[in-house]
Amino acid sequence: MSNKTDSNVYTILFAIAMVIVVGGLLAFTASALRPRIDNNERLEKQQNILYAMGVNDNDESSAVFVSTNEAPELFKKYITKQLVIQDGKVSEDNEAYLIDVKKEQANAKAGKARRLPLFVGEKDGKTFYIAPIRGKGLWDAIWGYIAMDKSMVVQGAYFDHKGETAGLGANIKQRFFMDDFIGENLMSNGTFKGIRVAKGNNDPKNTDKNDNEVDAIAGATITGDGVSAMLKSELSQYVSYFKTLK
Repeated sequence: MSNKTDSNVYTILFAIAMVIVVGGLLAFTASALRPRIDNNERLEKQQNILYAMGVNDNDESSAVFVSTNEAPELFKKYITKQLVIQDGKVSEDNEAYLIDVKKEQANAKAGKARRLPLFVGEKDGKTFYIAPIRGKGLWDAIWGYIAMDKSMVVQGAYFDHKGETAGLGANIKQRFFMDDFIGENLMSNGTFKGIRVAKGNNDPKNTDKNDNEVDAIAGATITGDGVSAMLKSELSQYVSYFKTLK
C-alpha cells in the first residue's frame, strides 16, 4: 500500500501551502518594516540635501553625512523653504523633499505636468537653492543634489548611484569628484549650458570655473556622460525660476 505523502496531489498541495505561508510571512515582514524603511528614506534625503549645501561632517578627504539623529533638526534649521515648481507656478510645500523624482520624470514622459522640488537654505549669511536630479549611468540609475546660488553657480554637489563599477563610475560619490563642481557656472553668457564631465579638458586642477567643464574620472566615460546629461536635462528646467531672482 503506497504512502499518501508520495502522491503527486500531496506534493502539489504541500507546495501550494508553503507558497501561501512563505508569501504571508514576507508580506507581514514588509508591512511591519515599511514605517522604518520610509523613515530611513526621509532621513537619507535630508542628509543628502544638507550635504549639498555644505552641512556635513566631512574630514579632509572623505564625504561624511551628518548623523541620522541630527538630520531632522538640522534640516529644520537650515532649510527655510521647500518649493514646488509646476507649469511655471511656484508654491510652498513642507514635504517637497518627499517628491519622487523618478515618478515625476515618468509623468513628464507621459505628457503630464511634472513637479520640480527646490529647497531654499540659509547658511553663514548665504542663500542656497538645492535641486534634486536623476539620470542614467553605465549600468543603472544615478542621482544627486546640486546646491546653487541665485546666478546658478554651483555651491555644492552630492552624487550617488545604484550599480556603477567600483573604483570607476562609482567614484562619482567621492569627494575628489563632487568637490570639483563647487564654483562651476551652469550658465554661459546668459544662456544655460550645464557642466560637462570632460576627458582631457586641459584643466586637471579645475581652476577655470567658467568653462562649464570638470575633469572626467579615468575609465568611467559613460558614467561621466550620464552625469553631464543629467545636469543639463534636469537643471535646465529650473532656469525660468532663477531668472525671477534677478
